[in-house]
Parts: sequence; structure tokens; C-alpha cells
Amino acid sequence: MASKGGGTGGRANKPGASSSRKGAQKGSGGQRRQGLEGRGPTPKAEERTGHPAARRAKSAAKRAAAPNTGRSAAGTRSTARPVRRTPGKGEAEQVAGRNSVVEALRAQVPAKALYVAQYIDSDDRVRESMKLAMEQGVPLLEAPRHELDRMTNGTLHQGVMLVMPPYEYAHPDDLLEEVFAAGDTPLFAALDGVTDPRNLGAVMRSVAAFGGHGVIVPERRAAGMTAGAFKAAAGAGARLPVARAGNLTRALEAYKKQGVMVAGLAADGAVPLHELEIATEPLCLVVGSEGKGMSRLVSELCDVTVSIPIASSSESLNAGVAAGIALYEVNRRRAEARG
Repeated sequence: MASKGGGTGGRANKPGASSSRKGAQKGSGGQRRQGLEGRGPTPKAEERTGHPAARRAKSAAKRAAAPNTGRSAAGTRSTARPVRRTPGKGEAEQVAGRNSVVEALRAQVPAKALYVAQYIDSDDRVRESMKLAMEQGVPLLEAPRHELDRMTNGTLHQGVMLVMPPYEYAHPDDLLEEVFAAGDTPLFAALDGVTDPRNLGAVMRSVAAFGGHGVIVPERRAAGMTAGAFKAAAGAGARLPVARAGNLTRALEAYKKQGVMVAGLAADGAVPLHELEIATEPLCLVVGSEGKGMSRLVSELCDVTVSIPIASSSESLNAGVAAGIALYEVNRRRAEARG
């Protein structure tokens, strides 16, 4: 007897009717087998979203599609835009004192004029300074000693003063565009929180020595291209461009969109320097201050953080020394890759 309530009342299912039992159904069409089939070959690196190779390919396509902006010497159109130069803020820098002036001129520091006091008691340093100034096309100006006192605000000048014009910084985007246009693999060093001009000069010297293309510094709370930086660069300041970024984090983000990998030096870096596989890729090496290291935002932006193994008795490395070691290793790996 059928039960009330519209139930099945124990009636048997007809052939072909659906069953409430769990498990595979007859005539499933091989759905389970299809679910186990592979998804095909792994896409190429250039086709994988977020992969450095994909970023580089996308960047190259944009550059190829960009409108031409000039002509090369051969008369063909060039896609490289003119390099923007930004003068340094503030007044011209003064270098006073016989030792400082002659060392600056030996380092070929760009100068507007060399002031020499009237009736100066000349020595070898003064004579060499005047000789170097004439060879480098720096105007020689004679001034009363009291005028030099006024111009240097009472600084001990010993009768000589060198006037430097504000340094003209490049734009970070233009540095990268120049390297791509030349067909090179970019290598830059960016300084985060480095305030000593001598460290900036030391990093410039290493970048130039190990095949780098330029240095990037923040606009605020950072060392600039002073006479001290030029002297520490030992001639590299005259041939290696320095770019100033209004916001270092944004500049690095723009580089990453162009396919440049960002590696930050850190004492607790995740990868030892000798295992840095991306050394042969387009690379920007970030160097933080000796005391605080990289800022949080810059550190989070890095594709990888790199450590330099040192003796346990040493707390840290000077920023210039650390950059030199890392740039040497990058250059060594690139040389091996070229065969």
C-alpha cells in the first residue's frame, strides 16, 4: 500500500530513471577520464603573465610601436627620445683650500671658474691647479682676498677657490631607453638612503668598472653629485650618468614594467650573491644605507633580496664596498653567459 505524502512508497525505479545513490553513473561519457587529461604543453616564458621574459617582450613591443622622435646620423628614424637633464637644486658648489682644489681638478670635476687671490704666495699645489684649469678650459679669475673671504663665508680657502655648476641629472626613463636602443642588457645601481657623497662616488666607480650603465638616486634625503662624489668616482663622474628620481619606488616600478629585475642587497637576503641566477637578466641593483639598509617600500618591491656572506665578526659592509662586490659578481656571470 502506498504511503501518504507523495513519497515513492517503496516503489522500484523504472529502468533509465535517476538514482539517489552516490558514485559513478552508468553512461557518464568518460567525464572522470577527461578530468585526468593534461592541459597541453607549458606556455613559453614570453606568454606567461608576470614572467620577466613576458614583461620584456611587452616592453619591446611597446617600444617598437612607439612613434619615432628623431633621426640618427645615417638619416634613419630613431625611436630613442632626447635625454632629459635636470639641473641640481641650489646654488653652485664651492671647493676651497689648496689640497681640495687641486684634487678636484685632478678628478676633472666640472668647474665654472678658478678664483685665485691677488698677490698669492704660490706653491706647487697652486701652480698645478692653475695649469690643470687652463688645460681643462676653466676660466682663471683673480680676486682680492677679502672678496674670497666673502664668497666662502669665512671658510679657510688659502687663496684658491673652485666654483662648480649645479650637476645636470638624467631622467631614469631616459637611461633605460638609451640602453635598450643600444641593444645592451641594462645594469643599474640604485641608492636608497645613502647620504654620503663618497659612497655615491665609490658606487659610480664600480658601476663603470663592471659594465654598468648608470646610477639612480632619490631626490630627497640622498647624496648628490658634489665635489666629494666626483673625487671618489675617480674619473667615472665625467662619463657615467646619474639619474635623480622624484620617487625611487615609482622609478623602480617603472623599470619592472619594462622587464628589468630589481635585486636588493640586504644582510638577511633570501639568496646568497653567488646564487643570483637573474644576474644575466636586465637588472637594477639596489643598495641601502649602511645602518638602516633599504626602506620598507623599496624592499617589498624587490624581485629578490641578496645577501653577501661575510665573517660573523663583521656587522655590515660599507655601501660602496657592498655594491662593488655585487657588481663584480654580476659582471662575472654575464661574461660566463657570453662564453
